[in-house]
Amino acid sequence: MDWYLKVLKQYFDFKGRARRKEYWMFVLINTIFSVILTLVDMGTGLYSDIYGTGLLSSLYSLAVLIPSIAVSVRRLHDTDHSGWWLFLLLIPLIGALIILVVLCFNSKDDNEYGPNPKAQPSFTDNDNLAL
Repeated sequence: MDWYLKVLKQYFDFKGRARRKEYWMFVLINTIFSVILTLVDMGTGLYSDIYGTGLLSSLYSLAVLIPSIAVSVRRLHDTDHSGWWLFLLLIPLIGALIILVVLCFNSKDDNEYGPNPKAQPSFTDNDNLAL
C-alpha cells in the first residue's frame, strides 16, 4: 500500500525514475480498487451495461489517470526511454505489447533521468538501512 500512496503523492511528477516494484505494485492495487468499485457499482445499480462502466469506478479512473501516466513515464525513464514512448499505445495491439515489454525491463544504471533508484535505499528496504 505504501507504493500506491507514494505514486499518489507524486501526482504530477513526470521527472525522475520509478522502480519496477513501484510501478507494478501501483498497477496491482489500482486494479484491485477498480474491480471492487465496479462490483459496488453493479451491486448498487450504478453500473451501465451500455457504457460498460459505473459511476464510482469512472470517478476513480479519472482521479488516478494523471498519477498512472506519471508513474508510467517515470518507469520508462528508469529503463532509459523517453516518456513520449507512451504514444506507442495509440498503435493497436503492437504498441501495447511493446510498452508492456519495455515496462518489464530491469533498471538501467544512472542516466539522464537520475540515479538508479535500486542503488538508493527506499522506505521499504529496511535491510539496507544502517542503524
